[in-house]
Amino acid sequence: MASEGKSFLLQGGDCAERFLDCNQEAIESKFKILLQMSLIIIWRACLPVVRVARMAGQFAKPRTSAHETLPDGTKVFSFKGDNVNGFDPNDREPNPDRLVSAYFHSAATLNYLRSMIAGGVADLHSAPLWKFSNILKEETRREYERVVSQLLEGLNFLKTINADQTDSFKSVSLFTSHEGLLLPYEEALTSKVKDNYYNLGAHFLWIGDRTRDLNGAHIEYFRGISNPIGLKCGPTMTSEDLQKLVQILNPNKEGGRLSIITRYGVSKVKEKLPDHIRAVRSTNIPVLWVCDPCHGNGITTETGVKTRNIADITSEIEMTIKIHKAEGSILGGVHLELTGEDVTECIGGSEELQSHHLATKYETFCDPRLNYTQSLDVAFLIAALLRQNI
Repeated sequence: MASEGKSFLLQGGDCAERFLDCNQEAIESKFKILLQMSLIIIWRACLPVVRVARMAGQFAKPRTSAHETLPDGTKVFSFKGDNVNGFDPNDREPNPDRLVSAYFHSAATLNYLRSMIAGGVADLHSAPLWKFSNILKEETRREYERVVSQLLEGLNFLKTINADQTDSFKSVSLFTSHEGLLLPYEEALTSKVKDNYYNLGAHFLWIGDRTRDLNGAHIEYFRGISNPIGLKCGPTMTSEDLQKLVQILNPNKEGGRLSIITRYGVSKVKEKLPDHIRAVRSTNIPVLWVCDPCHGNGITTETGVKTRNIADITSEIEMTIKIHKAEGSILGGVHLELTGEDVTECIGGSEELQSHHLATKYETFCDPRLNYTQSLDVAFLIAALLRQNI
């Protein structure tokens, strides 16, 4: 995993994939946007990037309420992801057979990812076309085009002098991740390798903000596996609980073992993050700090549509970097909800999407995602902030 200050972790994908999303076009779009975002950060910030895809197993969705009420007054189970129940209100009864389908779709996704990388999709000689046609502000579009032009010119120069023949130009390392929500599923994918237990269903798993109970089963399970793991840290996390969780989850003080994924929302970063940084530092246990600027910034429009404002997302990233610097710490990564497709689920960004645009292509079954252009907006911001070393 990423090392604090030596590389940057870029984690992106859907909060809860659908089995229907496991097609070549959807997989390829997520892979390509992660690749393009990482190239922007590498080029402008001069930092290696560890690419982590929230896919090939991200089929479960924690919900605040176990039930929802339909417009006709009928009460049904909430949709908790395709490995629990269906999105159709008539298919909300939990079905354990779906866990087998989740395994099949995860394996199929991984096989296609492997074939894509082996087939040259990640070869920088044939970098995918960058799309800036949706950007309304001419100044922003020109800046993006200038940076990408410089990047591609650099690659062409290396090609001209035959200095681009290393494997790093022809392929990339891509790791997979998901929230370890359904313990029976995760336990079935856990095996002992030599002297340690590993979850073989993903490289990186994390504990959600709703399942981090100190005495709960999720903490006990994660304590026992040797994968790199993450812990979501929201505004309700106390400094005392965070200290205890860090000590439970990384008692041997292993570098790269534990990531703290903060998700406060832009209005609570200044209040919560400094104390949490100090609390973890007092344990003398190394962690990788990662910012999730999406899940604390959900809003609902006047017509009841769930969305996020890019301004809130970018503000939380910027504030988080500044606070880490002020506290003598380093932000080592971001954890984003995104897709490489041109959906209209979040407002703002260089496309200047407004609430009335959401209905154009609102396709998520759970939480709103950054689209292709908005993902690039975030990548350019991160690269600029890291370069400035705010």
